[in-house]
Amino acid sequence: MRNGGDDPHIVYRTYIDELIRFYRFAVPEGSRVLELGCGSGALLASLKPSFGLGIDTRSDTIEAARLQYANRPDLSFITADVENFDWTSFESFDYIILSDLIPLLQDVQKTLDNLRSACKSSTRIVMNFHNNLWHPLLRIANKMGLRRQFGSENWLSTADVRNLLYLSGFQVITEDTRFLFPFRTLLIEPFFNRFLAKLPIFRHFCLTCTMTARPAPSIGDANQGCLPTVSILIPTRNEKGNIADAFRRIPRMGRWTELVFVDGHSTDGTVDTIQEAIEVYAGDWERCLLLHQTGKGKGQAVRQGFAECQGDILMILDSDLTMPPEDLPKYFDAIVSNKGEFINGSRLVYPMESKAMRFLNMLANKLFAVLFTWLLGQPVKDTLCGTKVLWRKDYEKIAANRIYFGDFDPFGDFDLLFGASKLNLKIVDMPVRYRDRTYGEIKISRWTHGMLLLRMCLTAMRKLKLS
Repeated sequence: MRNGGDDPHIVYRTYIDELIRFYRFAVPEGSRVLELGCGSGALLASLKPSFGLGIDTRSDTIEAARLQYANRPDLSFITADVENFDWTSFESFDYIILSDLIPLLQDVQKTLDNLRSACKSSTRIVMNFHNNLWHPLLRIANKMGLRRQFGSENWLSTADVRNLLYLSGFQVITEDTRFLFPFRTLLIEPFFNRFLAKLPIFRHFCLTCTMTARPAPSIGDANQGCLPTVSILIPTRNEKGNIADAFRRIPRMGRWTELVFVDGHSTDGTVDTIQEAIEVYAGDWERCLLLHQTGKGKGQAVRQGFAECQGDILMILDSDLTMPPEDLPKYFDAIVSNKGEFINGSRLVYPMESKAMRFLNMLANKLFAVLFTWLLGQPVKDTLCGTKVLWRKDYEKIAANRIYFGDFDPFGDFDLLFGASKLNLKIVDMPVRYRDRTYGEIKISRWTHGMLLLRMCLTAMRKLKLS
């Protein structure tokens, strides 16, 4: 199989440059990467993998790739049938790339079925294929010599590919489109392909459809023989009246559960109340820890607290308890059974109590949900629910990659959401019933924080959509 990267024509050079930009965003450097239909190996080499394996059916193409990258010990190239290859002699891969390969396969489902043995639970399948709307134009391009002819091609819709992934035991995480203008020009091509192509209306007319998928979870993924441990992080500021209820109402989960409080300079006696409660309830938990916040904002409190957490699973619980602590086992079950890798609380599904959220706050939350669903490429109904749950190993990757977005989030929610999206984690909403606050005052300023949210949306658009 050969992809467009082998064609020196200026149209294809522009096209392959756009593909390389996409894959370098989607695949972190240092990953174990497999590319089926690798062609010249240019795409695989650009990803800087710890180990990269390229497979193609054409021996002359593979030999050329071996010669070109003879000084790259991290790359290996094999001539083989990608539809029937035996993966048992290889370790599993972190990322598997199918770039422009789907249209050339005789049996797409068989190929995807076969790939299961090259995957682990965290493997990501990343692919691109042509939008059906471009079929007539590409046929004309074939006749004009602007595009290499491949003979018979599959013209599959995104729904077709999504269904084939489902039949083969994969779950789609994100879908997107790229490449609206095929000719390289000084200003027009960057404007069309890096900006206009990402907007909701124009994206339907792009040449290239992209998908990221993961092995679908199964009942066996729950791993009940060795339950993980749990850390619950509770940021506090002037929440004295909720502390005792937090200790009494939070359920024990997993092999053991620890509570980590980070207090943000309370003046109402919250710190003393936490210390007293630890003396009373410490025996019920693996560990109870009180930290004094060294900075400002919930985001900094979350980062400070997570740095001290020792559990396999990290949970954030707002100390106002408007998200009932009794619902935390739902989050635990969802992440342990691999229903998702980032469980995001959603207050906007069930009816909420009358004073739980002001009307303008609710309206803003719904608008931001639509915006963030587009930005992240995954449905997110409630971006500001304080309860978020993820694996500590994934959080450590988010923290290591934080420089990509910058340290700009005073809330902590978006730092985690953006980071999870960049890592291609499966984000799943967890509907909860939102309760009235029984003590203290709301900490969010609608207008000031609303402007901050807009600024963060612009940052996310620049980093996630315009990259």
